[in-house]
Order: sequence, then C-alpha cells, then structure tokens
Amino acid sequence: MLLRVRVRLPDRPGSLGRVARTLGAAGADVVQMAVLERGNGRAMDDFTVAWPSGAGVDRLAEGLGSVPGVEVAGIWPTAEPQGGCPDAAVIGQVAAVPERGARILADAVPAILSADWAGLAEPAGEDAAVVVHASVGGRAGAAVAGLLPLRPRAFTAPDGTEFAVCPLAKGSVALVVARTGAPPFHRTEVSRLEQLAGAADAVLLGDRSSG
Repeated sequence: MLLRVRVRLPDRPGSLGRVARTLGAAGADVVQMAVLERGNGRAMDDFTVAWPSGAGVDRLAEGLGSVPGVEVAGIWPTAEPQGGCPDAAVIGQVAAVPERGARILADAVPAILSADWAGLAEPAGEDAAVVVHASVGGRAGAAVAGLLPLRPRAFTAPDGTEFAVCPLAKGSVALVVARTGAPPFHRTEVSRLEQLAGAADAVLLGDRSSG
C-alpha cells in the first residue's frame, strides 16, 4: 500500500538524506517527494512511500522521530494517481467528456491530493452547503457545515475532518476535498486545487463558447 508521510525538518544539507535513509531502514520504499514550504531554517516535505500492506506505521513514526530536528506531521494512506502527469491527464479527460467534466474532476482529485473523497457542493442556506455529487467514499446529499463562503481555502470541521474547497467558474458550485486522520490541507495543496479547477473551468467554458 501507499502512504503519505509529512515531516518538518531542518533546511540544511544532509537532512533530507537522513530522512530518506530512515524511511528505507524502516522498510519504506520512497516513490515520490515534494517540498511544501521552506523558511526560517525549516522545511516541510511530503513523501509518498510504498509500505507493506497490513503493517503498522509505529516503527515508521518512531524511526523518523528519532532523527534530530525531524517532526512527523502526519502519516496516512494515499493512492497513486493515474499516469506520470495526473493533473494534465485529468484535464484531458475533462476535455474529452465535457458534459461530465466537473464530476470527472471531483472523482480524480482524492488520488491527486491524498484525500478520502471529493465532491461538488452547492449552498443550502446561510451556514452549510450540500454535496450534490461525491466520489467513492463520500455521500451525495450530505450537508457540510463550514463550507461557506465558497472561496479557495482549507478548514477543519468540528468532527476533525480536514477540508479544502475551491469554487468552480459558476461560483455557486464548489469542488470540495476531504480527509480524516491526516494533517490540514497545506496552502500548496489548496493552490494545486485552484489550478486544477481553473484549468477545468477554462476547458469547459471554451467548450460552451464553441458550441
């Protein structure tokens, strides 16, 4: 299975190598790595690792925690997006079937952002929005408090679920992404969600104008 491992570490030569060696020593095979932020002598990185199915992650967390200056921000299950350039692949799918474009985008986002589910939501009253389409793992028809206003952002629901939200072109529909047992969505993840939504909007609006 695949795991996403988020760590804070000293931003100096050798730190990244020590983290990678520790992951390997614990039995994790690094598949991908991304730098989320750097500043004030610290960095936050995401590692995607292959991990034995059914194995606990305690030794992984303990091993990383033993590296001087390293803090484990979260370890949670993830899925591998299709293709080497998943963002571009999804936009291609949206362009191929524009009548289902928004739903295609919502169905693909959980793998891209290591989330549990994603969906399309519309306002329903002053305080909540209703999920009108949900990917596997979500529930269409569910009301989600805290989604309003529909602007690009991340927030934590009262039950601990982490959300990221980004409106689509119409403004009254938003792309919503959710995960549990994981850290809050980082600003780079929200930015990536914005970019995906913007690219999909451009494709869909272009299709409407040409039609």
